Amino acid sequence: MKNRYSFIGGKQGTWRVLDVRGILGISLELVERINVVNDAVTKLPSDSLWTLQGFSSNVRYAVRDEINVLQAVQPVLNRSEAVLAVLIPIKKSAQWWEMPQDERRAIFEEESHHTANGLEYLPGVARRLLHCRDIEEPFDFLTWFEFAPEHTKGFDELLLRMRASKEWEYVEREIEIRLERDE
Repeated sequence: MKNRYSFIGGKQGTWRVLDVRGILGISLELVERINVVNDAVTKLPSDSLWTLQGFSSNVRYAVRDEINVLQAVQPVLNRSEAVLAVLIPIKKSAQWWEMPQDERRAIFEEESHHTANGLEYLPGVARRLLHCRDIEEPFDFLTWFEFAPEHTKGFDELLLRMRASKEWEYVEREIEIRLERDE
């Protein structure tokens, strides 16, 4: 499946783990490296401790104008200068999922300004959102960010803004995994 991704935490992979921080809820075990595979992994490699899986899907909370703007400025992943990455698995509360989609969108965009805030940091910070809830993973979303070292401060500002938003009141588990690509 082309739109499926697995993040395998262990001793192998292109990305060296700099830090694993449990922001909310239970963290993940610290590993040395993460291997990113564009496929579903059905068996955990012997030298690995965990795997997280998700799939890319349609944009669920944005409207056409927002999608057009995002597509115009969103950089591609795997740029040579983007040697830093952050993987953020997130699980939202049952209260979030019990709301109709239009109410979630109102919190996401009208109150939290999720897309508008993210646009301020493009094209320096590239991202890919993966969905996990529908495949019964322990998280609802995996967000993968890539950027060059000079965009670290901007990325950190973006995280602070997102975590201070109304939307984050519904986050019950969040982990921040900082990575560096071997050159």
